[in-house]
Amino acid sequence: MSTSQRTDQYNLGVLYGDGIGPEIVPSSVAIVDAAFDAAGLQPVKWVELPLGAAAIESHSAHTPTETLDALADLDGWLLGPHDSASYPEPYKSQLNPSGTIRKHFGLYANIRPAKALEGGNSVVPGTDLVIVRENTEGFYADRNTFAGTGEFMPTPDVAIAMGIITRQATEKIATSAFELAMRRDKHVTIVHKANVLKLTTGLFRDVCREVAANYPEVRVDDFHIDAMTVHLVRKADKFDVLVTENMFGDILSDLAGEIAGSLGIAPSLNSSETHAMAQAAHGSAPDIAGRNIANPIAMILSSAMLLDWLGAKYDDNRVRDAAARVEKGVFDAVRSGASTGDLGGSASTTEFTDAVVTAIKAG
Repeated sequence: MSTSQRTDQYNLGVLYGDGIGPEIVPSSVAIVDAAFDAAGLQPVKWVELPLGAAAIESHSAHTPTETLDALADLDGWLLGPHDSASYPEPYKSQLNPSGTIRKHFGLYANIRPAKALEGGNSVVPGTDLVIVRENTEGFYADRNTFAGTGEFMPTPDVAIAMGIITRQATEKIATSAFELAMRRDKHVTIVHKANVLKLTTGLFRDVCREVAANYPEVRVDDFHIDAMTVHLVRKADKFDVLVTENMFGDILSDLAGEIAGSLGIAPSLNSSETHAMAQAAHGSAPDIAGRNIANPIAMILSSAMLLDWLGAKYDDNRVRDAAARVEKGVFDAVRSGASTGDLGGSASTTEFTDAVVTAIKAG
């Protein structure tokens, strides 16, 4: 994926989203700025773009065309959570903002780490795994058709959804998983339901196995999705990289986030070879919006993942260094006793942000 090293300024998009988005995204911006400064990089050029409920009011679209056009010219972007369930019609029934962006840019890989924080409240201490989720097809109907969705009702009493697995998409996500495993503990677990969904998830399992043959150094095993949930609860610390289809990955990553300590610390990166979007795995939490109590860790760590992706794309060790500083700053802050209420602490969003910035400056 690497190209020649960048010598100019990085340009990153900022999409605040809804609910707690306008609180946790600025937190991430401040922390990335501190990490860039500590790494000796030029400051990021941040480009704010309309999205979500505010964009519906200003542009009559939750994801305006001008936003998509601007994103195409940026190095990457930070996407806050959206509350599409509360949008008025017809926007509520449309593909949501994150789905619109994913589909527009072909972001086929959804990478979701789950790492326990020292000083946090993890269910399984030592958890440090990554779920690699195929992001364009599977059993989520909104990913499976060129127009509309893969859900339909032939009669008022019958609802049908399509689940689609293709060799091409599976090969791409399996390659992403094995490449990641080669940089970690060289262990990939394929998650499927081939005992029942023999053709669809059976194809997913088998193609992943075929890709595994190109990585003889990597240990490979596989589990049914239902058994995998049990294994995560009991021994999440024994797994490294999990690769699975879309819906299974969504469910497992929420579970893994809670096992690691809180869904509030669960980051994710949506990416292709050419574009990447940092997006926390959790939702918009409208019930706590505006109260300055939201945990920004998931969004912060998602931003670190974006920086690491940029470092790989441009073979830029300075940006990789900034990414490492962001992650270390978060872990150091929690270790020192700073955390929000969901982790058992009392820090506000801004207080925790300040603690991470201080940790980054301290090195």
